Amino acid sequence: MAEVKGSKQHRMVVVPYRPVRRVLVALVLLVLTAAAIGASYYWGYHQGASEQSGAVAERNRLRQEVAALTEESEQLRQQVANLRLGAEVDQQASQEMRNQVIELKEEIAALEEDITFYRGLMSPGDNNTGLTIGSLNVLATGIPRQFEYKLVVQQLATDHQVLNGNLTFKIVGRRNQQTETLSLHQISEQEDSENIRLRFRYFQNIEGRLTLPENFEPERIEIVARSSGRDSQTVEKKFGWLVQEL
Repeated sequence: MAEVKGSKQHRMVVVPYRPVRRVLVALVLLVLTAAAIGASYYWGYHQGASEQSGAVAERNRLRQEVAALTEESEQLRQQVANLRLGAEVDQQASQEMRNQVIELKEEIAALEEDITFYRGLMSPGDNNTGLTIGSLNVLATGIPRQFEYKLVVQQLATDHQVLNGNLTFKIVGRRNQQTETLSLHQISEQEDSENIRLRFRYFQNIEGRLTLPENFEPERIEIVARSSGRDSQTVEKKFGWLVQEL
């Protein structure tokens, strides 16, 4: 055969023509491919089923744990609520008990004060007889510059006779940098005279409501009581301005 100049020449090989063999090879390859696909599917299915079974078991276990924890949490919450309620009840009971103790102490103190007061009236000391200025209380009313007052004047004696006399009640303070004295009748509607009349056998309460003028700053209260008659007495007592809040 003539060669063509300038082109690369390939060697030619003669191969027998066998169509049946080609078909067999193709069938074998097809069977192997199908077997591989089937094996892969079976393995994947088995593996998936196994994993799914494990996942279901794990899910069921977690559900049981969640239910148990939920129940435990509810029990703990109930215990906390019970403890809190018990603490509140105990605190309330303790506060009520404390209040009762305070009230009883105040009641006992008041009773002891009354006993001392009446005992002094009926059995005074040798050096403490006759007209006496007792306690003075000034209470806030909640209204600016308005106060309630209660003064006790008493007679200490073993043989009580009716005591007559009079009393002056003055408040000393400062207004506009100047010392000023106010008589009770000037600032209280309960009194109409500077000299308050005294007439009692055991004791007499002098009480009412007073109103301080603007810019007046009280400093003290001065009380002077005088009895009349054969054994007349004059007693004086000063109290600092002390207001008891309501």
